[in-house]
Amino acid sequence: MENTNIRVVELFAGVGGFRLGLEKANKRSKKGNYRVVWSNQWEPSTKRQHASEVYEARFGDHTHSNEDIADVPTDLVPDHDLLVGGFPCQDYSVATTLRNAKGLIGKKGVLWWSIHRILSEKALPPRFLLLENVDRLLKSPAHQRGRDFAIILKSLSDLGYAVEWRVINAADYGMPQRRRRIFIVAYLNTSKIFKQLVEEVQETNAVPSGGILALAFPYRTKLSLFHQSFTLEGDLVSLSEHFNQNTSKDNSPFENSGFMYENKVFTQNVIPSHQGHITTIGDILEQDRVADSFYISEDDLPKWKYFKGAKQELRKSKNGHSYHYSEGAMIFPDALDKPSRTIITGEGGASPSRFKHVVETPHGIRRLTPKELERLNMFPDDHTKLEGITDAKRAFFMGNALVVGIVERIGEEFLDALFPESP
Repeated sequence: MENTNIRVVELFAGVGGFRLGLEKANKRSKKGNYRVVWSNQWEPSTKRQHASEVYEARFGDHTHSNEDIADVPTDLVPDHDLLVGGFPCQDYSVATTLRNAKGLIGKKGVLWWSIHRILSEKALPPRFLLLENVDRLLKSPAHQRGRDFAIILKSLSDLGYAVEWRVINAADYGMPQRRRRIFIVAYLNTSKIFKQLVEEVQETNAVPSGGILALAFPYRTKLSLFHQSFTLEGDLVSLSEHFNQNTSKDNSPFENSGFMYENKVFTQNVIPSHQGHITTIGDILEQDRVADSFYISEDDLPKWKYFKGAKQELRKSKNGHSYHYSEGAMIFPDALDKPSRTIITGEGGASPSRFKHVVETPHGIRRLTPKELERLNMFPDDHTKLEGITDAKRAFFMGNALVVGIVERIGEEFLDALFPESP
C-alpha cells in the first residue's frame, strides 16, 4: 500500500457495485482511502457491452478494460492491494494437463481460474481479496456437495492465503432487499491480519471472531449437527475427483460461516444479530406518479393474479406427457412494510410474471421502476440511466448486482483494521 491508499482492482465489475461500496466507505472514514487502479467488465453473450458503457460513463474509461479477462495478460493488470469481484458460480473442477502431469487445467471459460492466474502470476500478489458469489457455491455440485468451494479454498491456501467466508442476507442487517450471497475475504500470509487471525484460531480452535466479516456483520452462534473442523486432503486434482464423494446428497461440510488457513477448515452456523433500523419496499418507492407503462391495467390484472396465485393443475410436457403441477401463492401485491424479495434479471418488461415485484400505490398498482430497483441494491438514483439503455436492461443490471451497503460495511471494517492508529 502507498501511504493510506489501498489500490483496488475490480474484476467482473458489472455497473460498479463494488466500487460504489468502497467509495462510500471512503466518505465515512477518516483513515485509508480506496483507489481503483484498474477494472474489467466483459459480457460474452452480447455484441454491445451495455454494463461496461454504464461503468465508463460513471467512472471514466482511462483505467477500465472491456475485453475478456481470460485474454488479458497478467502483466497488464496493475499491482494492487485488494482484488474485488463477483465471479459467477460455475464448474470449478480441475484435471491434469496432457503435456505436463503436474500442470492443472480448469474448464475453459470458468472465470475463477482467471482470478487464480492473476494471483499466481503476479510478482507482488494482492494482500487481500473480497469476492462475492451465490450461496449455492457452498453446496455445489449436487453429486459432490461442497466440492467447488473446497477447490477454491484449496487453491487459495496453496497460494498462501487464509480465507474467511460468510453467507449474508442484506435484509438481515437492515438493508432493503432479501438478497442472500456468500462473501469471501482472503488474507495473504504476509499481512498483519493473517497473522492475527491465525493466532486466534490456534488459541480457540474455532472460527475467529476478529475477522473482517465477523466484525462487520454481528452474529450469534447456532448449534450444528455437522463436524466443524476438517482438513482439505490431497492436491487439487484429487480434491476435484473425490471430495465428499460418498456422503449424503444434502450434506455439505461447509456451514454459512467459516475460516481456512493452511488447508485447515473451521466452520459454523451463525445467526445474524441486528438491532437497528430495517428499510422496507415502502421506504424506497417514488412518491410521485411514474410513467404510465409501469401501471398494470384492469385487463392485465387477472393474468398477474394467476401467475402470483396458488396452482393445482394438470399440464402437458412438450413430448405430450401429462403431469400434475402445483405451487403456492405469493403475496400480491408485495408487502410494503418489509424488505423486498430478491431482484432477478427478468424483473423488467410489462409482461405478467410470478417473480416480478408489484406494489400498490395511491396512483395505482404497478411494477417497480429502474430507479426503485437501484434503491433496493442501494445504488445512487439513475446510476444505470444512459442513452440507449432500456428499462429492461437496467432491471437486468440490478438482477446481477450486489447490495452496495454490504461492501460499504466490509470496506469500513477493512479500513479500521489496516489503519487502527490513523486519526
